[in-house]
Amino acid sequence: MPRSNSAEPGNRLLPLALTMGEPAGIGGEIALQAWQQRHDQSLPPFLVIDDPQRLQAISTRLGWEIPLRVIDDPAMASEVFREALPVLPAPLPAPVQPGIPDRRNAPAVLHAIELATALCRKGEVGAVVTNPIHKAALYDAGFTHPGHTEFLAALCEAPRPVMMLASERLRVVPVTIHVSLRQAIDQLTPDLIVETARITAADLRDKFGIARPRLAIAGLNPHAGEAGSMGNEDALIVAPAVERLRAEGIDARGPLPPDTMFHAEARAGYDAAICMYHDQALIPIKTLDFDRGVNVTLGLPIIRTSPDHGTAFDIAGKGIAKPDSLIAALRLAGNMAAHRRHV
Repeated sequence: MPRSNSAEPGNRLLPLALTMGEPAGIGGEIALQAWQQRHDQSLPPFLVIDDPQRLQAISTRLGWEIPLRVIDDPAMASEVFREALPVLPAPLPAPVQPGIPDRRNAPAVLHAIELATALCRKGEVGAVVTNPIHKAALYDAGFTHPGHTEFLAALCEAPRPVMMLASERLRVVPVTIHVSLRQAIDQLTPDLIVETARITAADLRDKFGIARPRLAIAGLNPHAGEAGSMGNEDALIVAPAVERLRAEGIDARGPLPPDTMFHAEARAGYDAAICMYHDQALIPIKTLDFDRGVNVTLGLPIIRTSPDHGTAFDIAGKGIAKPDSLIAALRLAGNMAAHRRHV
């Protein structure tokens, strides 16, 4: 994937909005580290929606001495980004102890997501990048959505979001996600595969700048069913979906044997792999690029990326969390925003 061009002279891309995520997790640390590496990593300008006192406390405790600048207008972010990390305040009602979430801070976590989404929909920021949340703490405070993605879809009034995991080596999209393998097989239909692939192809064109996306459609069974000797789901479910996609003019190939789809030569032949279930998609990308995978939500009217890891409570507050995935998420969001601006 190309590097962001947002730091080039004369480029006036809108800043990105980075949400705080779970305050007791590593979100604040990796946000500060990302700003520290802004020049080395050619990062686009971004603001953080967070509690400035919390960020200052992290910076002081870890001895990083990172300058913060409280802003009240996203337009100020690009002006101050070179010299300080712009912070749009979202005060936390309860003290933060690293590694121990507090349900009293849940409203501030949700407010940061809501504000970032609203700013993006109004065109005041170019994309939303979300730090990891802790769903259990949010559920305790009355949160009713299954997770980040569904909450964003509700805020954007989007009918069906699609999860993509992206890195420089591979993009994967699971058709079924957080369900058991038995449930995934039961849920799988030609309609679901076609809808997922349509959304993927549309966003590869509109947000990634790929004029004619090439989709590799994974089979469900070993060897894509081996002509029915290893199950008939590929012939009855996957193959009809591929035929429909091709009839619509989408460059889709499959069902392909999943065990031969992800080596380097195979990956060169497609822009995204449409996989039938969670692990079929996530195992290859996490094996290829564990630290720099990015979660991208397709099917939204906004651009949203996120680091592909959790809150990491076990190392929170120690200053050892790697910012690689967040940096990759910021860079990818900047690239997508730059493309959208010029189409």
